[in-house]
Amino acid sequence: MKPVLFATGHVPGYRVGALACLHEREGLEVALFGGRFKHGGVPYGGELPFPHRRVRPGGLWRLAAGGRYRAVVCPTAGRLAPASCWAGARRSGVPLILWTSLWAHPRTATHALSYVALRRLYRSADAVVTYGPHVSAYVRARGARNVHAAPQSVDNAFWRAAPPAQPRELPWPASASTRFLFVGRPAPEKGLGVLGAAWRLAGLSASDAALALVGVGANVASPPGWQSVGRLAPSDLRAHYALAHVLVLPSVATPTFREPWGLVVNEAMNQGLAVIASDAVGAAAGGLVRDGVNSLVVPAGDPRALADALRRLAGDGELRRRLGSHGAQDVLAFSHEAWAQGFSNALASVGLARERW
Repeated sequence: MKPVLFATGHVPGYRVGALACLHEREGLEVALFGGRFKHGGVPYGGELPFPHRRVRPGGLWRLAAGGRYRAVVCPTAGRLAPASCWAGARRSGVPLILWTSLWAHPRTATHALSYVALRRLYRSADAVVTYGPHVSAYVRARGARNVHAAPQSVDNAFWRAAPPAQPRELPWPASASTRFLFVGRPAPEKGLGVLGAAWRLAGLSASDAALALVGVGANVASPPGWQSVGRLAPSDLRAHYALAHVLVLPSVATPTFREPWGLVVNEAMNQGLAVIASDAVGAAAGGLVRDGVNSLVVPAGDPRALADALRRLAGDGELRRRLGSHGAQDVLAFSHEAWAQGFSNALASVGLARERW
């Protein structure tokens, strides 16, 4: 049986297990075309547990057109990759499955030119696989048909396991009764400016709360009660999740970026953290983060609303525990198996899922 060609720029560590599940179900050959890497993680450094090759973006056309694959999966990322995959799939007469995370197109002059091409891709793809219902609604409004969701996932077993030891140095003072955690890049879209304003408005004392920043350098200006940790290895980050009470993800939409998901939410929920997230976070629009059930959702860019949420969780331990408990159960549905099932559903819709052969 012919494999499926799965084109992607890189394989970050959190995606390895998902692709391994999909390979086990459907049989893959992953084509890595490189390019810019804008992920919270880093490219996986170990041996990938599925067939793969490295190729230039333009070389995807020869692969897709060669008749060796029963379907072609391509992303929206990259300047040449989507067009190369589309042309190659059409040349070989096999279905093209588009995989997309966008739920708002970047608003720059350069991206304005790509909007027309992407809209044609949405409409002409034989199936579209998205990050969740928020992306599905976006692409359907632009003409996509036969749309399926592959829910964003992490290795739930790893992230919910008890850390073997706690960090040598804690980023929260012993006096802080509520330990908040931010995990992300120091980029405008991550909302650190809004979080800083909200922290000051909240007026939390050192005995009330402190916030640790993971992934943020010490040179970033921060209000009292904040401590920068820098980047952490996954096992060390898991240990910080285990000690924290609340994850804060205050992302905002910018002209070039809207948070497609926010996988730190999945990671933190596996350790039972309550979550505060803005409505610009894909996990909130996509169904994992639910206001009042496993999280508090605030309007993006609203420091007063965020300050209210910070004060509320700092002062209510029972609410924190209830939200965290629900999140620890809800995140189990967002598994690598569920992600792979989304692609199998897309393949089944064009008559090419392995179970149908």
